[in-house]
Amino acid sequence: MSESQPFAQPAPQRKIRIAVVFGGRSSEHAISCVTAGSVLSVLDPERYEVLPIGISTDGRWVLMAGEEAGQLAITDGRLPARIDETSGALVTMAADPTARELTVHEPGSVPKALGEVDVVFPLLHGPYGEDGTLQGLLDLAGVAYVGSGVLSSAVSMDKEFMKRLLVSAGLPVGPYVAVRRGEWLRNPRAVAASVAELGYPVFVKPARAGSSMGISKVPGPEGLAAAIETAQQHDPKVIVEAMVRGREIEIGVLAGPGAQPLASLPAEIKVRGGHEFYDFQAKYIDGSTDIDLPAVLTEAQLAELRALALAAFEALECEGLARVDFFLTEQSAESPARWLVNEVNTMPGFTPTSMFPQMWAASGVTYAQLVDRLITEALSRPTGLR
Repeated sequence: MSESQPFAQPAPQRKIRIAVVFGGRSSEHAISCVTAGSVLSVLDPERYEVLPIGISTDGRWVLMAGEEAGQLAITDGRLPARIDETSGALVTMAADPTARELTVHEPGSVPKALGEVDVVFPLLHGPYGEDGTLQGLLDLAGVAYVGSGVLSSAVSMDKEFMKRLLVSAGLPVGPYVAVRRGEWLRNPRAVAASVAELGYPVFVKPARAGSSMGISKVPGPEGLAAAIETAQQHDPKVIVEAMVRGREIEIGVLAGPGAQPLASLPAEIKVRGGHEFYDFQAKYIDGSTDIDLPAVLTEAQLAELRALALAAFEALECEGLARVDFFLTEQSAESPARWLVNEVNTMPGFTPTSMFPQMWAASGVTYAQLVDRLITEALSRPTGLR
């Protein structure tokens, strides 16, 4: 089967009942909503019965009306409104594999069963959704879902342990230091000394966040404390990475029923307009990013990139999909250019203009086909341990 061909999809006896879950308690709430709006727009109503479920910032599950779900987009540079209890009827899912039902709770009414769900498409980014917590609930409930399971979701979300596992699998990563909150409070001088060994400039990031939230480029030691405190607004654990001089290149990985994972064409990210790095504003708001798709690479570089991406996907036991981000270091007289794995994202940005769908579109898989393909793959897998 070529990369451009969608998986065979036999005609169902009834519509597939899919819950699209989005929003959540993390700082990436709004971006998750934008992602969900895109996915909801391409789900074929002849094939799917869709339940749009938003999770509010305080953790409530809300069954949203179709018109509400249709407003999940960035408009004139403004992110969509946050989900709250006024967005729709509250729903719950029991951690009971014999039920697999959602229950609706409306004021003044007796709770009523909404019926079983065949599959969940969890489009949450960051903690309390992408990090294995939601995946654990769905495993307890015995409900199939798109994407990686508990372990790979949790490990890939935590940049420190992701790097540790990649190194243990023999994959190359850049130098870094993990900073835990207690360590920073007890002995900031020791932390600063460890960071200094990386060499400035460095990048300071929340260890378990995404969408470039809370990231600072720090040119010297005088800016370290403020950058750590900024990152800690998103996560008490922080990771500090040495700056890598080179090219930033991403590639998509997609799994299929009974098939080896496949790697897409890669893309190179080039940031302009005064941004020092690929930050939130450049990524989502002001369009100051140029993309080379496909990235200009030699055949040997492309082959090595794809092999490393698939190796990272399998080393972290990912399922369904992932976007693997790399640096291609600058070549020098002392050393040749080489690949470094930067991050593995088990639920990457998923709007049609996000990198993961764009890379697969360039590889011959349309956005709608990509969504169908992921749902088909999720339904082919057993729930629980596998």
